[in-house]
Amino acid sequence: MVGTSPFGTWTSPITAADVAAAGSSPQWLDVAGGEVWWAEGRPSEDGRVALVRRKADGTLEDMLPAPWNARNRVHEYGGRPWLVRGRSLFFTNWSDQRVYVRDLDSGEISPITPEPPTPQGVRYADLRPGPGDEVWAVREAGTGPRRTDIRRDLVALTGGVRSLAASHHFLTGPQSSPDGRHAAWLGWDHPAMPWDETELCVAEISADGTFGPHRVLAGGRGISVCQLDWESPGSLLALLDPEGWWNLHRITLDGRAENLAPVEAELGGPLWKIGARWFAPLGDGRHAVLNSGRLAVLDEKAQTVTDVPTTLTAWATTFAPSGTGVAGIAAGPERDLTVVQVDLGTGTVTELGESTAPAVPAGYLPVPRTRTFAGPDGETIPAYLYPPANPDQVAPEGELPPYLVHVHGGPTGRNFPVLDLDFAYFTSRGIGVVAVDYGGSTGYGRRYRERLREQWGVVDVRDCAAVAEALVTEGIADPARLAIRGGSAGGFTSAAAITTERIYRAATVKFPILDLSNWTTGGGETHDFESRYLEGLIGPLPETRRRYLDRSPLAHADRLAGPVLFLQGLDDQICPPEQADRFVAALRGKGIPHAYLTFAGEQHGFRKAETMITALEAELSFYGQVFGFATPGVPHLELCR
Repeated sequence: MVGTSPFGTWTSPITAADVAAAGSSPQWLDVAGGEVWWAEGRPSEDGRVALVRRKADGTLEDMLPAPWNARNRVHEYGGRPWLVRGRSLFFTNWSDQRVYVRDLDSGEISPITPEPPTPQGVRYADLRPGPGDEVWAVREAGTGPRRTDIRRDLVALTGGVRSLAASHHFLTGPQSSPDGRHAAWLGWDHPAMPWDETELCVAEISADGTFGPHRVLAGGRGISVCQLDWESPGSLLALLDPEGWWNLHRITLDGRAENLAPVEAELGGPLWKIGARWFAPLGDGRHAVLNSGRLAVLDEKAQTVTDVPTTLTAWATTFAPSGTGVAGIAAGPERDLTVVQVDLGTGTVTELGESTAPAVPAGYLPVPRTRTFAGPDGETIPAYLYPPANPDQVAPEGELPPYLVHVHGGPTGRNFPVLDLDFAYFTSRGIGVVAVDYGGSTGYGRRYRERLREQWGVVDVRDCAAVAEALVTEGIADPARLAIRGGSAGGFTSAAAITTERIYRAATVKFPILDLSNWTTGGGETHDFESRYLEGLIGPLPETRRRYLDRSPLAHADRLAGPVLFLQGLDDQICPPEQADRFVAALRGKGIPHAYLTFAGEQHGFRKAETMITALEAELSFYGQVFGFATPGVPHLELCR
């Protein structure tokens, strides 16, 4: 029997523990020896990253016993952490950041890189096969006390650590040509981010294994190359965007470039983690590609890009040819992220992994609706609407639901129309969610991405507000019960919105950027990779220093439109707790309701089950107090004033 209850109070079978269990996220998939391997984040094991192999008989085997943790800190976001060569498994280990090898016959594990002089002071990522039995990687080493005191080089790891090249401040792992005569990699320097411009570099490999001087074959000013693969001894395949869209090109060693299928579509994306993959050659002029996140096949003879007919709407940037199709990690509107294999001929999807998500009846899961909204500057704003969904409950006639405006991180990132148990936790209780791809988001070409150039804190805030206002105008959302939420860059936008807009009643701000001037090289409160990101998002320094002050949420802490919940990991090196500390200190004694929860042992983003549960239940209690509905079954969050 269907009951009648106010929005926000609906009884739901989806618990915060269920959401945490679903957080066992597969990542870094590849095929080795004809078998599919992947890494797997496990909240129930304190967030460690395990390695899993699917054997020929379909059974799964853990390849690294606890406490081994196949993760690294390169760029702080980490990069490709494992590689199989023959009967050896090479992997980076989180606790000391060294590279280890496991003998797949004996099971013995031993280090192949030395103990760093300071804890985690030398890191490795993007492990790649070199000529013979060599293993190549990117090495990142601290050179001083500041977070930005970093140098990087390309190294060989077999028989000791040997430096190969250091063409740029930022590098991807080198890849050997099929004949072993050349190496290729991507490089870029500050203030560019890899989605702004990168260079595809090639160097000859000398007889002693060292690299000669490098040449730049593609990329450069205003062009981003996000992935490369050798096609033959004389040519490479690469994703680059000279026409404003990441398309697949063939690059010869003399620098000639050919677009294999010119399309106004994003076949690549932002290189947040080195080792990411958006395409994989299939043979005979066909290539598996990700078309704005969907699996597709590029046929260079026909110059076409055709989506594979499946219900999977988002693929992780890590997949590989397998059997008659492709193995990868994907999700859809009714399927959480999981390891799958897709037959490219029939579109048949076979699940390869074991889902840790609880079985939730479909009626409690919102199906995302793809929407577009008119922005204040005439631009179209894409968004995904997740309305309240619960087969056992309806609201009293005439009542409108509260809505959460979800802001993705990055800000050079995006949302996808997929099942999200984090969202379902709220929607099944009668709280709607709208995920906004504001100006600056990826997946819509360089022009849309660069709407945010020097406009962060303006365009993103206005676009999110425009979507919220449209939901009110359309009679979808209660105008008195709107909140904004986000983490990292999304935390910045949420904080900027609640201090400058008056449409929101509350904000949840997770591991945020709040003080722009200090989130720079000179300010010292961020890591090297993003330490000059703001020069593109806000403006060059010192010329635009006033802009940094004006757009910092911290400078407007006294102008909050409503209560704020802060959630922060204490080991975060990307958005360190000092920023949230100062904002919360500015609120003490001012009569503004707020809460600040910190989590020891958590870095950027939450990985431990206990943290995920505490954070999600606190967020629900927070909205209940602000919007005026009861939240039985979750601990009461104490608000300070």
